[in-house]
Amino acid sequence: MPLRFPASPAQSLLRKLIATGLAAANPYHALLKSMSRHGHLLRVGRRTYDLDHIDRIVAVGAGKASARMAQAIEHILGTKLERGFVVVPPGHRVQTRQIAVVEAGHPIPDRAGRQAAQRIQTLIHDLTPRDLLIVLLSGGASSLLPSPAQGITLAAKQRTTRLLLRSGATIEEINVVRKHLSRLKGGGLALSTQATIATLILSDVIGDDIGTIGSGPTAPDPTTFADAISVLRRYKIWLTAPLAVRRHLLRGNRGVVPETLKPGSQRLRSVHHVIIGNNRGMLDAVARAAERAGLYPHCLSDPIVGEARTEAKRFVGRALRLLGQHGQLRRPSCVIAGGEPTVTVTGHGKGGRAQEFAAAAALHLTGVSHVWLAALGTDGTDGPTDVSGAVVNGATAEQAEELGVDLRSALKRHDTYPALRALQCHIRTGPTGTNVNDLYLLLVL
Repeated sequence: MPLRFPASPAQSLLRKLIATGLAAANPYHALLKSMSRHGHLLRVGRRTYDLDHIDRIVAVGAGKASARMAQAIEHILGTKLERGFVVVPPGHRVQTRQIAVVEAGHPIPDRAGRQAAQRIQTLIHDLTPRDLLIVLLSGGASSLLPSPAQGITLAAKQRTTRLLLRSGATIEEINVVRKHLSRLKGGGLALSTQATIATLILSDVIGDDIGTIGSGPTAPDPTTFADAISVLRRYKIWLTAPLAVRRHLLRGNRGVVPETLKPGSQRLRSVHHVIIGNNRGMLDAVARAAERAGLYPHCLSDPIVGEARTEAKRFVGRALRLLGQHGQLRRPSCVIAGGEPTVTVTGHGKGGRAQEFAAAAALHLTGVSHVWLAALGTDGTDGPTDVSGAVVNGATAEQAEELGVDLRSALKRHDTYPALRALQCHIRTGPTGTNVNDLYLLLVL
């Protein structure tokens, strides 16, 4: 995996810390820790399955890490695995032996994703309670498995997804809507089969809510059609959403369309969920690596959420206060945080939440020496761009002014990609094969 940084005195340390974080989020190794086989006994999390009492084992999944997870499943099960099928975004495919891997559109669903969803439904529909269905989920699954509810076209789902992604809604709010427009989300996949289900999840959601990750295809959903309507109204996109979407949600709210799978359902008695990795695990690994490198690590307990520009200002202020001692910054130190801020897009700029965070942070670091800040999406893709994030320091804003790059204007237009490219601030990893939210680092050397 390439890992390219802008040159700086902090380059070596940042490379080491980010590489450590990505290694800690490796889905192959995370799954091997959560699942093992000893003869006829299969351990999945804290549950054990007797393979002598299971007729067939089938694996399906979706998400940026699902192909790596599929490789681990093949290693563990060998010939015990009858067949499998997973869906990944472009660039995340890896070589597998028994489990088919296909690519589909992300973050906007496409026809390839709809065909993949149909294929999964066909693959699982004849399974019985004596069969074990292993479901592999990670970030991106919601977009990769579009299965529009009756009366809703793929085009309608695409338009709704675009509106939601640009609205500033959180991933939890976006997925409330997605679950109520789908046949598979919100527990729909679990309802599509009689099989016993074990779902293994690499979490890209702060708090690890299994109903939000991948829109919870095998999880209970406490939200309602009324909640989905409220999200669209709250972000002022109800009237611009496709008519078919509004009609479907209103029919569901009247009880004409069945609700999603609810907590307490009998179906959930044979469904088991295991979180194999998350943002907190990655942050802890980075903190240990920082300490080994001779830094004083400070790992923030609360996640970075909310509007990226606002969160950048808050993070920089908090980090500098935390490290301040007698008017000077404690050196060498590292403040570490994770999360997933949002960006409410107005206009047609190019960027992503990590780049927006970094650009805003650069303005608040102006004049502060010996400090570097890195913002990174762990999947290797920040927004609809070819970069993972960016590194800035106390001189970035001054350099921008010298080069005629207007950072404030770029932030206002949500056009941070070309600005940071001109400043040579970008981090490039390529697709990482994992996804556990974002990593934010502030180094004082």
